[in-house]
Amino acid sequence: MTKLIDRLPSVRGEYRENATLAPMTWFRVGGPAEVLFRPADEADLMNFLADRPGDVPVIVVGIGSNLLVRDGGVPGVVVRLAKPFAQVTIEDDRVAAGAAALDVTVAATAQRAGLTGLEFMSGIPGSIGGGLRMNAGAYGSEFKEVLISARAVDPLGHIHTLAVDDMGLGYRHCGVPEDWVFTSAIFQARSGDPATIRQAMDDIRDAREDTQPRRVRTGGSTFANPPGGKAWELIDAAGCRGLTIGGAQVSEKHCNFLLNLGTATAADIERLGEEVRRRVRETSGIDLRWEIRRIGLRGETA
Repeated sequence: MTKLIDRLPSVRGEYRENATLAPMTWFRVGGPAEVLFRPADEADLMNFLADRPGDVPVIVVGIGSNLLVRDGGVPGVVVRLAKPFAQVTIEDDRVAAGAAALDVTVAATAQRAGLTGLEFMSGIPGSIGGGLRMNAGAYGSEFKEVLISARAVDPLGHIHTLAVDDMGLGYRHCGVPEDWVFTSAIFQARSGDPATIRQAMDDIRDAREDTQPRRVRTGGSTFANPPGGKAWELIDAAGCRGLTIGGAQVSEKHCNFLLNLGTATAADIERLGEEVRRRVRETSGIDLRWEIRRIGLRGETA
C-alpha cells in the first residue's frame, strides 16, 4: 500500500510522517499527524493545495492554544503555519500580521509604534489565524471591530483577499469556509500614547492573572458564552467547579477552563467537557457550545 507521504506533491517546506502533535498543543495531549506539513511560504502552501490528491484530508493548526487533538491522531495532512507566517509590519496606522503571529505580539508591536485599538489582543492566548477563524475577542473587543481584510487560500490553491464585511463574522463565528486557510490579515489602528497603551495592556495582563489559571496545561476558554449569559456562571451553578475525570479537571479558579493535571488523555478532557455540558443542560436547559476546536480520531479506549 502506498504511503500517504509518497502521494504528496513536492514542496519547499517540510513533511514529517507520524509527527507527534501533543507538544504543539497547550493541553499536551493527543495522537500523531499522519503527515505534518510546514509550508515555506504562502506560495508553497498554494502549490501544495493545488497539487495534492483530492482525497487527502487537510487540516490547519496554529500554536495549539484552543485545540484538543484526540488520542487516535489525525489522518491526512496537518498543516502548521510557523515562522514564515509570523511577520508583523506597520504601515501608517495599519498593522499587517501573518496568520502564525501571536495575538500578543501584534498588540505589542502596535504599542511600540504608538498605535491603539489592538490592546485587547494581548489578552487572547492564540495566533492571528485562529483569531480570524473564530472572530476572537476579549475585554470588550473582537477581531471584526479592527479587521480590514484577510488573505486566505482555498482548497484548490487559489488566493483570496477578503474584506471584513464579506467574512460573515459574528460572536465566535466566521463564515469563511472551514477548509480555507488564512495566511495573513490587516488591522486598523489609530494613533495613541505608547505609555497609555502599555498601561492598558498591563491591566489586561493583571486581570488575566487574577481570574484565569496560569502556567498550567489548559486550552483556554472551553465554551462560548450563550446569548445574554456567561458560560462560567452556568458551569458553576451546575456544580462543576473542580469536577475531575481521569487526569482532567474543571479549573477551581475559572470554571470555563479545563485542565490537564499531568496524566490526562484527550479522551479524559473531552469526556469532562461533555459531562459539564450535560450538567449545564440539566440545570439550566442551555446547550453550551464548544469553543475549543477538537480534531482527529478517538482512541481505541475512548
